[in-house]
Amino acid sequence: MPHNSTLTLRHTAALLAAGLAASTVLAAAPVTAAGASAEHRVVVTALSGDVAAAASAVRAAGGRILDRIPLIGGVTASLPAGTVLAPAYRVAPDRPLSVAAARDRRGDNSDGNGNGNKGGAGKAGSAVSGAGNGITVAVVDTGVADVADLGGRVTHLNVSGRGSGDGFGHGTFVAGLVAGDGTSSQGKHTGVAPGASVLDVRVADAQGNSNLITVLRGLQAVANYNENHKVSVLNLSLASGSPLPYQIDPLSSALEALWNRGVTVVVPSGNDPDQVSSPGNDPVLLTLGALEQGAAADHSADTVVEFSGRGPAAQGVAKPDLVATGSHVVSLRAPGSVIDSANPGSRVDGSYFRGSGTSFSTAVASGAVAVLLSQRPGLTPDQVKALLTATAYQAPGLADRRAAGAGGLDLAKALAAPTPADPGNTSVQVPGDPELWATFLSAVISGDRKAAASSWSRLSPEARNWAASSWSSLSFEARNWAARNWAGRDWAGADGTAEEWAARNWAARNWAASSWSASSWSARNWAARNWAASSWSASSWSDDDWAARNWAASSWSARNWAGIWR
Repeated sequence: MPHNSTLTLRHTAALLAAGLAASTVLAAAPVTAAGASAEHRVVVTALSGDVAAAASAVRAAGGRILDRIPLIGGVTASLPAGTVLAPAYRVAPDRPLSVAAARDRRGDNSDGNGNGNKGGAGKAGSAVSGAGNGITVAVVDTGVADVADLGGRVTHLNVSGRGSGDGFGHGTFVAGLVAGDGTSSQGKHTGVAPGASVLDVRVADAQGNSNLITVLRGLQAVANYNENHKVSVLNLSLASGSPLPYQIDPLSSALEALWNRGVTVVVPSGNDPDQVSSPGNDPVLLTLGALEQGAAADHSADTVVEFSGRGPAAQGVAKPDLVATGSHVVSLRAPGSVIDSANPGSRVDGSYFRGSGTSFSTAVASGAVAVLLSQRPGLTPDQVKALLTATAYQAPGLADRRAAGAGGLDLAKALAAPTPADPGNTSVQVPGDPELWATFLSAVISGDRKAAASSWSRLSPEARNWAASSWSSLSFEARNWAARNWAGRDWAGADGTAEEWAARNWAARNWAASSWSASSWSARNWAARNWAASSWSASSWSDDDWAARNWAASSWSARNWAGIWR
């Protein structure tokens, strides 16, 4: 770590989190074969960024390599249940991801005025013929069907291991909002950037099912493609719950890596109004909520849609960044797909479909980014984000920044605005001696307990309080996940020094007393209930919260796709 007095908050927090989660007890869904013991699909990253080392660690533990993911310095793998890797490696469980579309409550095919919505461009800036020329937008989704409105402008990459095309229908709809040219409607229904090209990266099966490992495979495919072809924008209209803070979530790491390579990544806030989903909780990425356009031309009747994810996100991150139209938008239909067959009443003008969700406000924003970059190709992702948030429009129904962020997307205003200075990564003054911080973090990550305890004791009270505050700002689930691996495996019980470090210096005095209540941390959360059998292993992770309720029954089947899809 550079020995200077200013560290980026993101970098420092990531290093702290990396140390806390250095050696992981696996808790993913098991994969079993006849006569074989249970295995877990996981993502293993080397803190050094060495892919070969991560692969070797997996093989040494008796695991199987599924994919190498240089984008995150690691691999996806299947490991025997109960495997614990050395502190130099982080292990994250595989998890499902779902499309961020919502169930239609209106029950008709009207957008309120009898007209097409210009692919959702509307007040974001009406689509112009050829807008987006020379820009490629990666649509990482359920696939893109070969339809007339995208003719000759789609390149297909299929990492799903399933058939070609878009058997589900979501990715085609998203691609149409980005780049449909209105061929089948004589220009009535177009995307925001009808001149842009689409890199179709299919990461889901015909039922729309995907997971972290497959999405990482797709993101690596984008990175590989980008080595010889320029990808300027990436649209990921998928969302999930995550037990990990964004600093150590492999999905966020991969998307940030693409961002740092010049790809503007646009993601949804999700369709749960009580939270912002992953990866929309990442402060680096451009996160979109959904608005519904009112009839007034001056935006005065525009409102945030009820289902749109609201912040702040975990760790107090201010999200969403802004909102774009995402309610009852019209885009491309994938004939014969699951959603097309299930919702015939949502078909519009033969070749189109009507839908709602933050998936689609995300796609509208991706199209807007493509138009902006086609006119100013030198913009960095940070400049793009700064331009769109600085030029967002205001309305009474968008006044709550927790729901609307900076306001409504206004492409015309962004195109007319001067190019801002590149804001880069926001830095904050971290208290204390940076050399001591570097020593402490290095010891944490390397697993040197004595050195970590020694350097921690030498930090100033202000520095320790800052670290405590950063820790306490993690979500409840993230604190438990990190604390379990930190105290339970890496530090406690190995010898007297480690026991003293974990029990007294770390848990009791530095975290519990100063950061939050001693009773919540020491007695209830730390020792007994939250990451012992009940909350982590049995209830929250495996049976009720993760597998049955959130994914299968409520979020996916019943709420998102029942009735008229939107």
